[in-house]
Amino acid sequence: MLYDEQRYVWRGKFAEKRFNEHRLNEYAEVFKTVCVDAAYYKFPDQRYLSNLVSQVPEDFLFTFKVTDNITLKKFSNLPRFGDRAGKPNEHFLNSDLFTRGFLGPCEEFKKNIGLLMFEFSRFYPTDFAHGRDFVAALDQFLGKLSKGWNYGVEIRNRTFLQPEYFQMLSRHGVAHVFNSWADMPAVDEQMAIPGTITTPEFSGARLLLKPGRKYQEAVDKFSPYEAIKEPYQQARVRMLVPLSKRTPFTLQ
Repeated sequence: MLYDEQRYVWRGKFAEKRFNEHRLNEYAEVFKTVCVDAAYYKFPDQRYLSNLVSQVPEDFLFTFKVTDNITLKKFSNLPRFGDRAGKPNEHFLNSDLFTRGFLGPCEEFKKNIGLLMFEFSRFYPTDFAHGRDFVAALDQFLGKLSKGWNYGVEIRNRTFLQPEYFQMLSRHGVAHVFNSWADMPAVDEQMAIPGTITTPEFSGARLLLKPGRKYQEAVDKFSPYEAIKEPYQQARVRMLVPLSKRTPFTLQ
């Protein structure tokens, strides 16, 4: 719906490699921000970041999901984790590794980074017996981070949405990232909780799954992703309009 296929035709055929290398440039002609999920799977290096920034206007802003080596308490049993699958993550909330491995490469491109987002998958009682235990661990971690960056936190435990969590984020100047997810309250319900807007200057939002809808169900329902099949008016009107009046704002 966004891309002009003819821009990527080479010698009479659509060139997928050409598309993969240049699609960001066309995207940036329409939108002013994008969330880069790739950084979640691998620490970004300067060469990768330089290539991204070279394709967009000067005022374009990136959100980067912080690498899962920082945000996973225990590696899942996915094949990509290899020998680490099912094991505790020794680097969970490691501020030194984050500073060295993530902020270091990003420093040169700071003016183009609108938000650095820590996405935490759902925690189980074996990870944290209580939400307050997670809040305490995150409080210590955030207190060690370099200032001058816009940080955001996305959680997927609805029971963690307590005053102590929002107050802690506010003390550190970190945004609560509003997210639509299977087991989370709807975005307008999150916004109705006192104190959820923890930063006055910037916000973040991720509209992923409608509450109650599982990931595979969404894949089966909507793929291939080539047309709008179910508009999400509730999120667009009740959340995006108020938040988009604040800058910088990033949405995925």
